[in-house]
Amino acid sequence: MNSASFRLVVTGGGTGGHTYPALTAVRTLQARLAAEGRPLETLWIGTATGLEARVAPAEGISFTTVVTGKIRRSKNPLKLASPANVKDMARVPLGVIQARRAIDQFWPDVVLATGGYVAVPAGLAARMCHRPLVLHEQTVRLGLANRKLAASAARICVSSESTLALLSESARQVAVVTGNPVRPEVLSGDADRAVQALQLWGFDRQLPTVYVTGGAQGSQQVNELVGAVLPWLLQYANVIHQCGPANEEGLRERAAGLPPELAGRYYLAGFVGPELPDVLALADVVVSRSGAGTLAELTALGKPAVFVPLASSAGNEQVHNARHLQETGAAVALEGDVTADQVRNALGPLLADALLRRGMAERARAHGRPDAADRLVDEVLSAAFGQPATAGRRGESMSSWRSGAGSTMGR
Repeated sequence: MNSASFRLVVTGGGTGGHTYPALTAVRTLQARLAAEGRPLETLWIGTATGLEARVAPAEGISFTTVVTGKIRRSKNPLKLASPANVKDMARVPLGVIQARRAIDQFWPDVVLATGGYVAVPAGLAARMCHRPLVLHEQTVRLGLANRKLAASAARICVSSESTLALLSESARQVAVVTGNPVRPEVLSGDADRAVQALQLWGFDRQLPTVYVTGGAQGSQQVNELVGAVLPWLLQYANVIHQCGPANEEGLRERAAGLPPELAGRYYLAGFVGPELPDVLALADVVVSRSGAGTLAELTALGKPAVFVPLASSAGNEQVHNARHLQETGAAVALEGDVTADQVRNALGPLLADALLRRGMAERARAHGRPDAADRLVDEVLSAAFGQPATAGRRGESMSSWRSGAGSTMGR
């Protein structure tokens, strides 16, 4: 058995949507290689201020930074040429030089890029160093970074079948639908554990439970909408509301006016941490934003959802994500200036009809890919060894990968 290390450069980040799929892929690849008796050496190329700067070192992953620039989008060409954009675009060549130096010194078998502005200099440097580049796209439409890098990629891994039709003919030749990696712990929740951990003794388990979240920082729009319908909502459901630390005090004051029999069905938290998998297991319906990571988790679990997309998300991606599921009856999407009446109209039928929830759950699950991390690792390995898209050839050992294609390791 060959014990030579496999070397991976991973790049991407800024937000959790780019960072956590990369981290999940690294963990999955590490476990796959360990089963073959081979170590994984990983270098993460990121920015000093992105989420990846905290996540990678905390996971024991070597981390180096490069400078990059944020392109502020606008439909007005004159605004695209704003001083801030011009200044940031001028930083990209320096970032490419820094990334090229890091890749040349580390000399990886493959480079995995999961999006975000930092992926551009690192992806371009991979091409310059003749290292195979694997892109992963979390959203239905390719993000700006991945669009810039598509022509350099040995593999473009996408999360949805719908993405394929949006790619150029040349990009489709190297595209594979893998899904969006979901943290394994999210898939192993337990509803009773949530009741114990959060002490939800006032919940009526005969009623459905609604989990409301606007992401780690909360969402003012989602909080206001749920606050407006809360007395009505608590007549038909238990509610776990993750509101964001900055919003907790105001919402707690509002909840103080609830009748005691309803107040017991309402659990408010600034942040839900390790309990999240258990909370998701308990939830019958989720009200949330529609970021790519959220969609991946909810579809993998098969959860009915009412989405309130963030209208200002990059490339309007949250709206596209939510519409994509609504078109097949796998979710409800509330867009634009959403009203409390729209929230009531969306939630009312779902809370009243368990069969309706079950049908939406099944359609959501049809979009889910709980094995997305393994599929992505398949493509990382096949690209590293110069093989065509594997499309599920996951059972083979690392020795068969090597004998089948010849290693690209070494210069």
